[in-house]
Amino acid sequence: MKRAIGYIRVSTEDQAKEGVSLDNQRRKIELYAEMNDLDLIGIEADEGISAKNLNRPGVKRVLDMVHKKKVDCIIIYKLDRMFRNTVDALNTSQILDRQGIALHSINERLDTKSAVGKFFFSLMASLAEMERNIISERTADALAGKKANGERVGEIPLGYDLVDGRLVDNDSEQAVIHHINELRAEGLSYRAIADRLTMDGIATKKGLDRWNYQTVRNIIKRPAVI
Repeated sequence: MKRAIGYIRVSTEDQAKEGVSLDNQRRKIELYAEMNDLDLIGIEADEGISAKNLNRPGVKRVLDMVHKKKVDCIIIYKLDRMFRNTVDALNTSQILDRQGIALHSINERLDTKSAVGKFFFSLMASLAEMERNIISERTADALAGKKANGERVGEIPLGYDLVDGRLVDNDSEQAVIHHINELRAEGLSYRAIADRLTMDGIATKKGLDRWNYQTVRNIIKRPAVI
């Protein structure tokens, strides 16, 4: 059986979306490996990290296994889980091709070991980047319009509510912030604090029941007065 390594990633924004959670990606990769007779030796993950480039711990571990010839293929749920732009996608594809490593993308049904798979990989990577650029342009135009009308843009931070266009304290959420800072003062890591909040059943600003270490870090690092 060919040795396979899985890679999964979720950004802070993605966690609220159905279908891209780490657990969901992991299950799909495990099932894909089983159905295709691949020996899944592990799954590397990047949690709460955007895909601006390939400078991510999980990706580095995967590519290190590629260079050391410890795997025969890489399995991802979707191209945008690993790549954010066409250049990174194509450069990585060339590296994998020289090493004789196949890239399997479940959502796009791609296998780069075949000539057709290589072609569609390049095509899908280019289309994905174009779609992201179009979304970015639309978002920028919408934000510019709101700013021109004097509206607040961006998410409402934990600890505050938006009332008549101004941020006002939310007492219960301010208590959560105080609790987070107390745990940090006790020497707990960002991840340990996130785990504690999750176990205590404290919801995030978005109403999620699971905290991410990056969210905790942002709360602790941000200015005390917004």
